[in-house]
Amino acid sequence: MTATGLSSFDATVQKTNEILHAIADANGWPREPHNRPYDAMRTVLHAVRDRLTVNESAHVAAQLPVLVRGVFYEDWVPARVPIKMHRDDLLDRVTAELPFEVETGIEPLVTSVLQALRRFVSPGEWADIAATMPKDLVPLLPV
Repeated sequence: MTATGLSSFDATVQKTNEILHAIADANGWPREPHNRPYDAMRTVLHAVRDRLTVNESAHVAAQLPVLVRGVFYEDWVPARVPIKMHRDDLLDRVTAELPFEVETGIEPLVTSVLQALRRFVSPGEWADIAATMPKDLVPLLPV
């Protein structure tokens, strides 16, 4: 028997927990509770999502685990994107929207979140994301 009664739900919960654990581990946070890694994932996802075009956002979201895809689309207004952001703009947005302070710095946090998500996005799609970003944002994207 599965935890939720549906194997596809169990799979997305497991994949989401892997992402949250990777974010927690990279930032020296405890794995439980998931509050900090979840808030970090959500905030970074929304900032990056809003920098992408509608089509690019849809392509990225399609590759994410179902539960993370829901977080990705939460509060999204396609008519308001892309928002032109450079590196400092994106980092400032993440800083402003996080409900906690990051002792190790925002840039390493953003990179750790993107690294945790990276394994679910194909290399071609990841290259497309990098191609649509301003040059000063590309270094935040793990290879």
